[in-house]
Amino acid sequence: MELYIKYNIDMMCKVLLQQQLDKFGINCKVTEPGYVKFKENIPMETYNSFIESLKQYGIEIVDNQKSILVQKIKNAIIEMLYADKGMQSLKISSYLSEKLDESYRTLSQVFSEVTFISIENFIILHKIERVKQLLLTENMSLTEISFMMNYSSVAYLSQQFKNITGVTPTAFQKIMRQKRYIETK
Repeated sequence: MELYIKYNIDMMCKVLLQQQLDKFGINCKVTEPGYVKFKENIPMETYNSFIESLKQYGIEIVDNQKSILVQKIKNAIIEMLYADKGMQSLKISSYLSEKLDESYRTLSQVFSEVTFISIENFIILHKIERVKQLLLTENMSLTEISFMMNYSSVAYLSQQFKNITGVTPTAFQKIMRQKRYIETK
C-alpha cells in the first residue's frame, strides 16, 4: 500500500517549532513564519539545548541583521506565492518595499550579497516549485495554474518551467504518473 501526501510546509514548521518550544517549556508566541517572540527571558542552557534540538530538523537561528532581512524577504515571497490570486498579482518590488519598509534596491542588494542569487531568480525557482506542487496535488489545468501564478501566458510558464527543470510541465506530469505507477507495482 502506498500513500501520496499533500502537505503544507509552513504548517509543518510551525507545529514542529511549537512542539520543541513546549518540550523545553519556553513561553513564547510563533507570530509569523520564521519569527518567534519570547514572552520572558530563558536560561542560556535551555536556549542552547533548544537551538541544538532544532538543528536535527534543519532549522537554524538567524542571528545577523543582513541574514534576518534576507529571511524576511524569503518569507514575504513565499507568503505571496502561496496566497490568493490577488496577492500574487502585486508587483514584487512594491510589495517587498512596502511590507519590509525598505527600498527595493537595498533589499535586492542585501539579498544578492547574502544568497548569491537575485530576488527575481529566487522567485522563479519558488514559482516553479509551487507549479510542480500544483501539478501533482491539485486537479488544475496548466491554464488555471498559469493564471493563478500570475504568468502572462501558458507558453511563458511552460518555457520557464522547462528552463528550470529541463522538461515541460506536461512531460513532468507524465513522468510523475509513470513513477507512481511503477512504485505501486
